[in-house]
Amino acid sequence: MYDDRILQRWLRLEVGRINDGIVAERPILEYLLARPDPVATTRGGEEYRFDPVVLRRLGDALPGPLQRRLRLPVLFFASMEVPDSVFLADRHAFEALQALGEISDLREFRDGRAWIGRAIAYGLVSRYPTAVQVAFA
Repeated sequence: MYDDRILQRWLRLEVGRINDGIVAERPILEYLLARPDPVATTRGGEEYRFDPVVLRRLGDALPGPLQRRLRLPVLFFASMEVPDSVFLADRHAFEALQALGEISDLREFRDGRAWIGRAIAYGLVSRYPTAVQVAFA
């Protein structure tokens, strides 16, 4: 007979493995811009290299106060319960994406989250390689 607890335990293990590539302690953009070799460490203990060209592009487009608050990579969270959307739980990342024109000013950051379509999030991963990641909740 099928036991749902076994499936749930297996799924949690797989999600944990997928999330091993997520940056553990996200540095601020200003710090990364000042580094000759901008790197961080993933949850799995591996080195995560930021693309300096992408960092400079962000630095050129964002005002200084936001550069001092924005932690990278921007993290979107996906859940199996909401198949077509992801959420952003970082207000500064939300503000930065709005300043870049990537998220409409009509969207709101409410109750600690902003929801956007998965297609938009994956488009951002593509446009800002190494500066945006998707984690699975």
